[in-house]
Amino acid sequence: MSADEVNQRAQTVEAYRLWWQHDAHWYQGVASRFGQQAANELNAEALRKVALHVGQRVGRRSGPLPDSGDNGKDLEELRRRYDECGDRMFPRELRNASTEVEDVAGDGGLIVLTLRRNFAITMVRMAGSLEGYRCPCTDIHAGWSEGLGVTLTENRAESCLRDGDKACRLLMRVATPLAPPAPVPSPATEG
Repeated sequence: MSADEVNQRAQTVEAYRLWWQHDAHWYQGVASRFGQQAANELNAEALRKVALHVGQRVGRRSGPLPDSGDNGKDLEELRRRYDECGDRMFPRELRNASTEVEDVAGDGGLIVLTLRRNFAITMVRMAGSLEGYRCPCTDIHAGWSEGLGVTLTENRAESCLRDGDKACRLLMRVATPLAPPAPVPSPATEG
């Protein structure tokens, strides 16, 4: 990588950080004027809309969800798509995250996202708004899932960096099979 490319990358990362800092201060301003609950609700609503858009873009680029009959293989492809959504929405320099598929044979597909570093938490903490801040992670996952055309049967945080845990462990159980069943033609339309 040339010196110009390194400098451009450093400038891009700095721009990300400045926007996250802006977002944290915006959040703090809304919280101080309208209350913490309003700030949390608006933040989650805005992030869900962005996540929906990101999920739709990843879905269009990746094509239809797989329906191979092998839940493990299909869930692994979905896991990859969730990773792509995360990479598009949050650059790797600002977070440390991974996903894995668990419980394929159980009552559905469980995709676990583990977040070891979250720059948003750092920025909210620096802005002095961590007290009362509610992480919008489940709203982000709901947006990604909707954009990807996936139905979640469970979407929750098991642990959270915001609460002082060593990592966020976010659980998304998806309805399997992933692909919706093909429509059955009605007798009136058969011809």
